[in-house]
Amino acid sequence: QVQLVESGGGLVQAGGSLRLSCTASARSYMFSAMGWYRQAPGKQRELVASLTTGGTINYGDSVKGRFTVSRDNSKNTLYLQMNSLKPEDTAVYYCNHKAVFGSDYWGQGTQVTVSS
Repeated sequence: QVQLVESGGGLVQAGGSLRLSCTASARSYMFSAMGWYRQAPGKQRELVASLTTGGTINYGDSVKGRFTVSRDNSKNTLYLQMNSLKPEDTAVYYCNHKAVFGSDYWGQGTQVTVSS
């Protein structure tokens, strides 16, 4: 069973930055795609950023130009650099990995709170 462990969330003032990390218990070559999603209270979970092993990167419209997704295969770790944070970025952020054989894995979530 693959486990994803997230870290890096917290409380930050508007305009600040945070970097989230997601470390997988399996090697990166086992996954076809990785990404970050978020869910705010009373709202549906939405895509923040995703990348495929082929190098395709997608961002949610609300974070384009402010957030950057990257990965370090040697550490089996996915990152999300979040800059120019806004109060509307407040949510629980989840890491997601899609295995090449089809299974979908989720982290436990990390809270990001942006104060105005």
